[in-house]
Amino acid sequence: MNRRQFLAAGIAGLSATTIGHWLINQNGTPAATLFSARSNAQGQHFACAWRLNGEPVFERQITQRCHDILPLPDGGALFIARRPGTALYRFSANGHLLHTQRASADRHYYGHAVLSQDGHWIYASENDTRDPGRGVIGVYRLSDTTLSKEAELSTHGIGPHQLLWLPTSGLLAIANGGIRTEADSRQAMNLGHMQASLVLLSADGRLVSQETLAEPKNSLRHMAVAADDTLVCGQQYMGPIEDRVDLLAIKRPNQPLKPFPVLAAQRQGMQQYTASLAIHEQQRVLAVTLPRGNRVQAWQLDSGELVLDQALPDCAGIAAVEQGFVVSSGQSRCRLIDLQGATPRISALTLPAGGWDNHWRLS
Repeated sequence: MNRRQFLAAGIAGLSATTIGHWLINQNGTPAATLFSARSNAQGQHFACAWRLNGEPVFERQITQRCHDILPLPDGGALFIARRPGTALYRFSANGHLLHTQRASADRHYYGHAVLSQDGHWIYASENDTRDPGRGVIGVYRLSDTTLSKEAELSTHGIGPHQLLWLPTSGLLAIANGGIRTEADSRQAMNLGHMQASLVLLSADGRLVSQETLAEPKNSLRHMAVAADDTLVCGQQYMGPIEDRVDLLAIKRPNQPLKPFPVLAAQRQGMQQYTASLAIHEQQRVLAVTLPRGNRVQAWQLDSGELVLDQALPDCAGIAAVEQGFVVSSGQSRCRLIDLQGATPRISALTLPAGGWDNHWRLS
């Protein structure tokens, strides 16, 4: 299979695990499986799955700390090691470790991956440690129980983080963080000359566009995409805390990347760091978690009108459900944000607090 075929396999259509589907039944009974990575105070790391009603599905100790999770068609999930981790852990739906994929020589993972629509290929963001920071996409064949690396594609940038398929155009979006790191380190080597960019690749792997932000010390990290291809990027600013910098950027269909409008009070609450983003498709609401600011914020995607600015200690993971969003907290109860009324209503979820990594994925 050549480079064109690898990418084309992912865009023939998008699976429910990619663009999301409603994960709470109409009678209000939580039915979804929540996948996330967790760590405890002793430095142990876990791959876990819970029902949203608080029922544990599995929690298995793993060697490396993971970041994002990719739900798989068989009901299981792939847990992806965060930078500079070197493992992909494939679990069955009931928590059996089916396979551990180790990174190729001179590579490590950046914590994110996407699945092709046909369910046979996985694309993971990786670092070429021979040329530290040079971004590649590892392309893996997914069999019944294992993975095997078949090819690599260029991300046309440094330090790639999250990848997303755009559902309408079929392009692959890549957030190149712009930060160069060594093989086994998280220490930034190039803060004086960062090269963050948002890249779109076509179905044959060709570079369609590469856009940068006005502030060079803004690192593109996480993204969320709507069904019409509206793409929002969250940034982590690597400069002084007192600088006034836009930390959200939006790329609407057929338009350039530009700052998403955020009022000064909300920008200050971000503390120069965004964690995870989610878009509620029916409500057309964008939500962002801000663990340094201990807040979750939300806006109307089309008008930029503020919907919510709520304190929530050490929040990180967030996902859209029928009522609104579910969001993690490292220090208090996890929350359901209900957007169905005139004003948002917030209630506690019966999930454990503490140790959640940046991402929640529902299946």
